[in-house]
Amino acid sequence: MIRLDRPALPALDFVPLTPEHLPAALLLSQAAGWLHRTEDWELTLSVSKGVAAMDGERLVGTALCSAFGPVATLNMIIVAESMRGRGVGRQLMQRVMALAGDREMRLVGTQEGLPLYRKLGFVERGRILQHQGLARALPPERPVRIGPENLETLAALDTAASGMERTALLARIAALGETLRTDGGFAFLRSFGRGHVVGPVVARDAGAACALISAAAERMAGRLLRVDLIEEHGLAPHVEALGLASVGDGTAMVHSPRSHPSSDYQTYALVSQALG
Repeated sequence: MIRLDRPALPALDFVPLTPEHLPAALLLSQAAGWLHRTEDWELTLSVSKGVAAMDGERLVGTALCSAFGPVATLNMIIVAESMRGRGVGRQLMQRVMALAGDREMRLVGTQEGLPLYRKLGFVERGRILQHQGLARALPPERPVRIGPENLETLAALDTAASGMERTALLARIAALGETLRTDGGFAFLRSFGRGHVVGPVVARDAGAACALISAAAERMAGRLLRVDLIEEHGLAPHVEALGLASVGDGTAMVHSPRSHPSSDYQTYALVSQALG
């Protein structure tokens, strides 16, 4: 039997990922089928440190670590197709995990990435459901107001729900889009990819979460809207009624989990799969 091995891996340089790498990073994400714009990369990098794998002058891999208090999300983990299966992903992961220090680490893994993440000590914590489509206007189930809100109050609710301290991130998101608020919850609506995304959706109960997503769909009626749901809360039928079909999923994974104070508030939809 003839064995067709990949060529030996060249000596790569692993350097800090900076804004100067973003044009090449955007091309990597587009080649992987991701919808990120330069602006979406810029938002994530603004609250992150990253690693770039360089083959000479060519960017062949990226990974970011976004530290939010006691928790870090690991994200934008991409390896050029020509370099896959040659250990580049493992080297990127080892370096980006070092950036996280002793924090709890979270990521959303693709099916292809699961074997590596498991070997590195990550364990599954459920599924993230990506829904997307042309939004359909249905009246929110509860009153929802649109406009500026006290950011410190919202950040405190987000921390209670997620265990992450994301005031700086939420301030950036609020400046980029709109804030939706109802009794018992809040959400942000902003541009992303080819349309808009609603997230995070933080609420005290499913009714509040549904009202916030309905309000986002009403504002985006006839336009492309995305939401990344935490499966266990069971909101998929609601968002499908709003025109947002299931278009994929990922596996929520955690490494070195910590205990976090319990709260009445929960996260129903993520900021993004990158940022939790």
